[in-house]
Amino acid sequence: MNRRQVQSWRVIERAERDTLGEGLFWHASEGALYWTDIIGQRLWRLDLADGGVRDWAMPEKIGWVIAARSGGMVAGLQSGVHRLRLDLSGRDPAALERIAAPEPDLPNNRLNDAACDGAGRLWFGTMPADCHGASGGLWRLDPGGTLSRWQSGITIANGPAISPDGSILYHTDSKAGTVWRFDLGSDGTLSGQRVHLQFGSGGAPDGMCCDAQGHLWIAFYGGACVRRFAPDGRPLRQIDLPTPQITNVAFAGAGLDRMFATSAADGLPGDPLAGALFELDAGGVTGSPPALFAG
Repeated sequence: MNRRQVQSWRVIERAERDTLGEGLFWHASEGALYWTDIIGQRLWRLDLADGGVRDWAMPEKIGWVIAARSGGMVAGLQSGVHRLRLDLSGRDPAALERIAAPEPDLPNNRLNDAACDGAGRLWFGTMPADCHGASGGLWRLDPGGTLSRWQSGITIANGPAISPDGSILYHTDSKAGTVWRFDLGSDGTLSGQRVHLQFGSGGAPDGMCCDAQGHLWIAFYGGACVRRFAPDGRPLRQIDLPTPQITNVAFAGAGLDRMFATSAADGLPGDPLAGALFELDAGGVTGSPPALFAG
């Protein structure tokens, strides 16, 4: 590996730490970065213009939020996909309306990570809340409301990430240390499933995203780092962080030239930086803009 050690990072100051930070999403029209604390059942928002941070309590475990073209957002809670409306001017509670329940027969499963493709279809993973068993999968929610399942036998679903040209979808089972690569058709079908990356040490692959060049950035839970991989799987860069449980990575900012990573404090009571939100030095790399849900 060409291990260019980019160790520049800063902590986003706030009074709390995330038990299990996840779900980073850059909301371009608001100029804000959203993320979640799954176990803490909170949604967080960072205004990149003034550095203001605020949060909302959630009634269930929440894995992610993604903006919708029609306004508002969609959110992945334990019980399914919900429409979400937030009061940005006051302190009113978040308004939620469930629109899809992928696994009503598996009440102990939850939604964990998600991304939209260029057509506005929502791809998301499910997993057992206790991280035991392989009852999770990879799902697609179409703008019209149709649900379809595209992968089964997942224990800890992470990703998904979609290449800038929309032709590749990556998905991870962190428990297995495996990142899969699929061919993503223009009609939203997946084909050609194969193992893209396999890890047995150095942490488990967790949340990920693609940059503007189509390279894959992966956060490593237990690995204290974020790493960049070429489309052919070659490791290119590693950014080391001061706490081990790094959970998600995303680009933000008007130029998509700012990189952020979430982390988890769960099981690390003596680590003052566990559960922090970090801003990283991505070395001049820019991100691929996140697609919005078309429903």
